[in-house]
Amino acid sequence: MAEISIFITIGFILTTIATIWLFFKASGNRRVVLFILLWSSIVGILGLNGFYQKLDAVPPRFIFLLGPVLLFVLLLSMTKKGKKFMGSLDLKWLTLLHCIRVPVELVLYFVFLEGLVPELMTFEGYNFDILSGLTAPILYYLVFVKKKVGVNGLLLWNIICLGLLLNILTIAVLSAQTPIQKMAFDQPNIGVTYFPLVWLPTVVVPIVFLSHLASIAQILSLRKKN
Repeated sequence: MAEISIFITIGFILTTIATIWLFFKASGNRRVVLFILLWSSIVGILGLNGFYQKLDAVPPRFIFLLGPVLLFVLLLSMTKKGKKFMGSLDLKWLTLLHCIRVPVELVLYFVFLEGLVPELMTFEGYNFDILSGLTAPILYYLVFVKKKVGVNGLLLWNIICLGLLLNILTIAVLSAQTPIQKMAFDQPNIGVTYFPLVWLPTVVVPIVFLSHLASIAQILSLRKKN
């Protein structure tokens, strides 16, 4: 059994709290945040009890880290109520929310140094997601403060950053110890099966994913009106 250092544990707990807080600022909906906190608690308890680390389970427990919640987000984006909720989110806060991707990538790097994820999943490998976090405050400033960049620029940025997110998700899935593992056999992706890193695929990534979908939908709606 691997162990997550106290440094990483505290760092990622704070990162997850910051992600939820930023999403609350974007939504202003306490019920939604309470639902996220309840879900986070359930996942956290399962993570502490080693639920996701069992390799011989059928189906692989790893799919429960990412599959259900991403499916929920996709279904939400297709329903009438879901579209209404996504349209109510504050575009400014949705943009700032992506700043959280910087500490996420820093944590991932230290998790790699501890041998719990492959180098492929870090900014020294093929994970360029940190660029989304570094450019988020710049886009916020140019779009909403200085108004030097219009919604088309923000749309392009969201599409590119969504692509970067899907890239690292693909690497993470193919690096995990499952029947479909295709890479990183010498140092597989096992870190996200441990607490508190279980919150990365179950809480942080879905919120970031939803933020992109909501932003893109809002911008496309604005373009139609204009």
